[in-house]
Amino acid sequence: HVQLVESGGGPVQPGGSLRLSCVASAYISSTFSRYCLGWFRQALGKEREGVAAIDAEGSTSYSASVKGRFTISRDNAENTVYLQMNSLKPEDTGRYYCASRGDVCSSDGNRYPYWGQGTQVTVS
Repeated sequence: HVQLVESGGGPVQPGGSLRLSCVASAYISSTFSRYCLGWFRQALGKEREGVAAIDAEGSTSYSASVKGRFTISRDNAENTVYLQMNSLKPEDTGRYYCASRGDVCSSDGNRYPYWGQGTQVTVS
């Protein structure tokens, strides 16, 4: 079955940067390349929100709160999706999850069947 494993989270000061990675197993590269990959986050006491997504063609989308600061990218040969986060703010604190779906991208996390366990990002 599909497994997604995130890494790269940790504590960081405001204004700093982090790069999150998510490796997908059980895909062969040609299959992984056809999937939409998304990053979501959830802060304590708040609902999960979509942060960024990248489709099979490499088109990207971002939430208004991170646009211009975060960059999503993918390496299909390595079955990996990245989230480069710059100019981090305390409100970016939360657990970050990657997710995948074999269809067009969506900002609705309920449309993604595959999820990782998440990686914690703390900006303070």
